[in-house]
Amino acid sequence: MAASKKTESRYGRPWNREELILAFDLYCRIPFQRTKASNPRVQELAVLLGRTPAAVARKLGNFGAFDPELQRRGISGLVHVGRLDKEIWEEFHQDWNSLVLEAEKLREQLSEKQIELERLVSPNGASEALRETKARLHQRFFREAVLSSYNEVCCITGLSIPECLIAGHIVPWSVDETRRADPRNGLCLSATFDRLFDKGLLTVGPNMRVIMSGSLVDRKDEAIQHQVACFHNQEIRLPSRFLPSEDCLEWHRRNVFRP
Repeated sequence: MAASKKTESRYGRPWNREELILAFDLYCRIPFQRTKASNPRVQELAVLLGRTPAAVARKLGNFGAFDPELQRRGISGLVHVGRLDKEIWEEFHQDWNSLVLEAEKLREQLSEKQIELERLVSPNGASEALRETKARLHQRFFREAVLSSYNEVCCITGLSIPECLIAGHIVPWSVDETRRADPRNGLCLSATFDRLFDKGLLTVGPNMRVIMSGSLVDRKDEAIQHQVACFHNQEIRLPSRFLPSEDCLEWHRRNVFRP
């Protein structure tokens, strides 16, 4: 591969574009504080790439150097980054759907190579992986990226039971397919509040504060007042990465919210 397609590393062999796409995909799926060599998902990618877990963890740290939300929190990431690192960051921040599909294609290609090697050693010991639909791939990426950004906590209630959390789209797929994998088009909400958001009974203002529909705020119901309306005008818990897009939130306020 030409030198322009590689980024040099002082810790080992250069990283190529394909490896960086897989690294950035993983960076988006796990919380930044878990981008460590001891993380099983980091170790899994290291095996796939034929690199050490420490090398993969360092590369994830390199991507953190470009992340504006980390910078806002005073976290700089690793500063020794390559030109291709930045190119990957900028390219896929404009096209999340392609990131999901390209990363999955690369995982399949590398996995098939490993399977073929296993067949040479043990012809009956490998089986073909099941292929997922594009929709499922996008949804899995979106959920992991959104939940990890909010540290698996509902941004309104603070509920931290992953089984009860939903990575909800602000602008639905049916309206804008280009945003279906964009984590900036997502909020981490408990199931009840995700439903309220979808039905326009609450939204998020430009100041990142919860705005409840008047039909909830004014309702004379003790349960609603104590469990739902009490969050009116409270600031949401901001994500560590991928701050919600103001364009998406404005669309929701104009097209879905019922004041």
